[in-house]
Amino acid sequence: MLLIADRLRNLSFGSLMEVYRESNEWNGEEFFPMETPERQLALTEERFYQYLQEDFFSRPDARYFIWTENGSYVSALRLWPFRGGQLLEGLETKPGQRRKGYAASLIRAVQELSPAGTRIYSHVSRDNTASMRLHESCGFRVAQESARCLDGSVSTRCKTMCWENGK
Repeated sequence: MLLIADRLRNLSFGSLMEVYRESNEWNGEEFFPMETPERQLALTEERFYQYLQEDFFSRPDARYFIWTENGSYVSALRLWPFRGGQLLEGLETKPGQRRKGYAASLIRAVQELSPAGTRIYSHVSRDNTASMRLHESCGFRVAQESARCLDGSVSTRCKTMCWENGK
């Protein structure tokens, strides 16, 4: 089932952090190397909460999309305005729930809600073949061999993929 949130208070932040736990652990090691693993995770989650509150949800058309199964968050992504379309970012599926089609169901649900002519972009790491295949299976095609980030920087570690709603 699809859940759409346009405000932080419309999310269960704890449930969302379960989806992003693996990434938050990696980020904690990178950003807070001198802290214990528990403290790394807490600091990363605190930083993520601030990001959502102060940056992401402060933008008028920003939305969080979450796929739930039996009331549990299993996959999530963020979508916000970008280059005449929307940028899909933060696509994750909860460890233990992967390879069950939840991310594809989530992307397809977002696509179904998109008006005709909508473009959805996604920056996918060149090394992440599973994500590349997932995007391609949902109709995305490589649009650029690099990724222009929201802050204007360019990453050559990622490709920009694009899907356009032709209905």
